[in-house]
Amino acid sequence: MTETHFVRTQMIEEQEPPGATTGAVGWMRENLFSSPLNAILSLLSLAFIYWLLAQALPWLISPTWQANSLTECREIIAEAGYGGACWGLIRERFLQFIFGFYPPHLYWRVVLDFALLAVALAPILFTGLPRKMLYFSAVYPFLMPWLLWGGTIWTPVMAAVGFVIGYLAQRFLKPVVGDLAATILAFVLPVVWWIFLAGPVPNAFASILPLAIETVESRAFGGYMLSITIGVVAIALSLPIGILLALGRQSDLLIVRSLSVGFIEFIRGVPLITLLFVASTLLNIFMPPGTDFDIILRVIIMVTLFASAYMAEVIRGGLAALPRGQYEAADALGLDFWMAQRLIIMPQALKISIPGIVSTFIGVFKDTTLVSIIGLLDPLGLSRAILADSNWNGIVWEIYGFIAVMFFIFCFSMSRYSMYLERKLRTEHR
Repeated sequence: MTETHFVRTQMIEEQEPPGATTGAVGWMRENLFSSPLNAILSLLSLAFIYWLLAQALPWLISPTWQANSLTECREIIAEAGYGGACWGLIRERFLQFIFGFYPPHLYWRVVLDFALLAVALAPILFTGLPRKMLYFSAVYPFLMPWLLWGGTIWTPVMAAVGFVIGYLAQRFLKPVVGDLAATILAFVLPVVWWIFLAGPVPNAFASILPLAIETVESRAFGGYMLSITIGVVAIALSLPIGILLALGRQSDLLIVRSLSVGFIEFIRGVPLITLLFVASTLLNIFMPPGTDFDIILRVIIMVTLFASAYMAEVIRGGLAALPRGQYEAADALGLDFWMAQRLIIMPQALKISIPGIVSTFIGVFKDTTLVSIIGLLDPLGLSRAILADSNWNGIVWEIYGFIAVMFFIFCFSMSRYSMYLERKLRTEHR
């Protein structure tokens, strides 16, 4: 009996996968119609979406963009023969929603400022960009208020000098007076500079070399420009302050731990609107006579402190989630406290805390709408002023829908970036 063996010496040509398992058809079979129950639910959902679009699209696609009043909107809708939204209000007041009452001939400064904001954030958010761009990210916080408020260029320059003084004190005084004393001086010397010298020195330089742009009062700020300004500054400052508070709450030093816990619990126990009322009214009582403490600056401080308390608790949760072995590994490497936090502990804690951190950021940005209660004209505050106009009195859905969509765009963008960052930093076995 003979056995016949067949050995293939050539690879079989690659064949296309079945058409029903790839492309749109394959996706629908897998996600929408994978079982009878899923098929029924998918068909019901499609029917509901169709009904919703059939009701909403005629209202949204309305030929009223050129209307100059609610009366004109109604006339145009009556001629069209079907109901619809009155979008003439959005067209007429669009720039006011964006810039508030900022002088129109200075809109370019706001546009430039927010364009530079995107450039400054890019190397922080996306590590693939050149690291040298971080130098501009460090300069932008001093450039931003100068572009928005105007005045002499020497004011932000002298503010930056204060940080340089703190850095030099920490670096060169540490070998002489010790770590603790150098750290204290690194905080005290800039404050002394800002309080006593940051005012007269810019005036002296301005008299010698007047480099200034037109000044804009804070009462001209409004719309999304105001919300973005408050939100960006509060978000940028609340994260480092929250980290320090979280570390302070876990400190072995009684006074540091007590101050951190007291601050966090007090801020978390007080509504934000109460802090905003304190910023707008009560602070003036405790300030020296004649002190001009800008209202937007006061609001930014209160919103930042409020966000920092919640941020501290989010980061504390990330620290608590780390296994004890990470701290022991840092000790085994001979790292001191700050090096261990910077190189081992905090990167892992922040990665764990990304969802909570971004949720806090989104909440802070939405909370900027509360400033309308103390008289600042954010988008909601502007909407009340606009609806007081007799030409547009009676419009509700269009104006609040537009505000909601704009806020959704910003918040959804932050949420998507959070998901991108989680995927990028995912290091566990998959």
